[in-house]
Amino acid sequence: MENTEIKQEIAAAPEHAAPPKFKAPKKKRKWVKRLIILAVIAALIVFLLSRCMSAGTQIVAGTYLTNVAEVRDMTVSVSGTGPIEPLHTYKATTLVSGEVLEAPFEEGQVVNKGDLLFRIDAKDAENSIQQLELTLRSAQLTLNDLLKTQSDNQKDRNIKSGADGVITKLYVEQGDMVTVGTLVADVLDRDRMKLTVPFHAADAAAFYVGQTASVAVDGTAETMSGTVDSIAATDEVGPGGTLVRQVTILVSNPGALSETSRGTASIGNSACASGSAFTYAASKQITAKASGELGTLSVKEGDRVSDGQVIGVIDETDMATQIENARIQVENAQLSLKNAQDRLEDYSITSTITGTVIEKNVDVGDNVGGSSASGTSASYMAVIYDMSALTFDINVSDLDINKIQVGQKVEITADALDGESFTGVVDKVNINGATQGGFTNYPVTVLVDGTPEALKPGMNISAKIIVEHVGNVLTIPVDAVTRGNEVLVAGPGCLDENGAVVNPSAIETRQITLGRNDETYIEVLDGLEEGDVVLTQNQASSFFGMMG
Repeated sequence: MENTEIKQEIAAAPEHAAPPKFKAPKKKRKWVKRLIILAVIAALIVFLLSRCMSAGTQIVAGTYLTNVAEVRDMTVSVSGTGPIEPLHTYKATTLVSGEVLEAPFEEGQVVNKGDLLFRIDAKDAENSIQQLELTLRSAQLTLNDLLKTQSDNQKDRNIKSGADGVITKLYVEQGDMVTVGTLVADVLDRDRMKLTVPFHAADAAAFYVGQTASVAVDGTAETMSGTVDSIAATDEVGPGGTLVRQVTILVSNPGALSETSRGTASIGNSACASGSAFTYAASKQITAKASGELGTLSVKEGDRVSDGQVIGVIDETDMATQIENARIQVENAQLSLKNAQDRLEDYSITSTITGTVIEKNVDVGDNVGGSSASGTSASYMAVIYDMSALTFDINVSDLDINKIQVGQKVEITADALDGESFTGVVDKVNINGATQGGFTNYPVTVLVDGTPEALKPGMNISAKIIVEHVGNVLTIPVDAVTRGNEVLVAGPGCLDENGAVVNPSAIETRQITLGRNDETYIEVLDGLEEGDVVLTQNQASSFFGMMG
């Protein structure tokens, strides 16, 4: 519709009107516009470069921390922590069971060494001791009986010769088992002969042993001198009804006499009533009078023995075993009795130290057994602290333990006592170290000076053992030293006026000679001078730089 109206207006316009005239716009020069754009970009690049260079300088400067080598008064020390403890602690326990009859003390009370803490009912233990005493008495009686029997049998175990003579035959060997009546040996005395002949009783009544007699051997004209060996005690009827008495005469054997030889004898003016055969002076068979192993046989055939000589001994193995067993029974009974008597002392529990009662977990009427009161969770019947002195242990590494000596001064602080400090001395250096994770620590015991009331058992403390006062020496931080005793030193042009690193290429690596050290600083003996600036890597800066 709009277009139609326009067309109508144009049509209605007079034909003689002239068309309007338009001015063409002027053309701008393109090189001016481009110049402006380049100028803006250049300015932006300059701005960004300056910012980057500033940031780079800041990054380089923040990569290192600076420290000045300076002379300071250094004290070498070794530090550690540990809980405060009383000088001595006694925790009362019991190995016996029973009812507590006495407990004459209370918590907070001071008790002396040896004071009674608890007395436990020992009725069962006392009854046991009485029974063991009876057992010991019975065992001792058994042993005594066996020893008496052994003594009585000793003569039977000794095999003796019953006569003087020669061992003509042995029937046993050493080590053989024999019984009562076993034939052991024959003994024969051929060097002397006996002649037993009857004399008229009236004549014999006047004879006596040892009297000289004359002996005639039948069939020979030989006579021998002999002695009266024995005279019969009674008379007997002889030939023709006469009373005679047997008289035995002992003579030496010239060598020809035997038991087949016969003879007669006369004593004084009296002649025998009849003759008889000679017999050997001794012809005995030795037999065993006990049973057992023939442990000893000291003769052999042909050996000469005397009457009563011991030629062997029978071992009484069974008797010896019985006696040994009886001795063991006596020793066991004695040991059991002693143990029971020793345990009786356990029913009275006394304090092993002088100190203050910190805990009392058992009272009269409680039943105890093992190491605690029955029906309670207490580990100890009582706990006593000797607070006459305070002590604590700290762990010292194997790198520092050789620096520690008994008597060194110790500076002490407590976490719970801000601003307060105490002193002590090294009391003991324990060489029994404990190794964990490749590191070995040794316990060092420190004795606190005095008895500070502010320090309580269980408080955690920090201790510094003063090893040595070095004096004024040139030092740098321990962290500034790297492997091989090397340090980074700021050379000329390395630092700006604020001490920040601006030229890393001017950093020198220098090897130095080190001396003693404390926890923070280390002594420099050679390689640095006072005022030299050493650098350490700023780990935090490096980390954030990497993150950026």
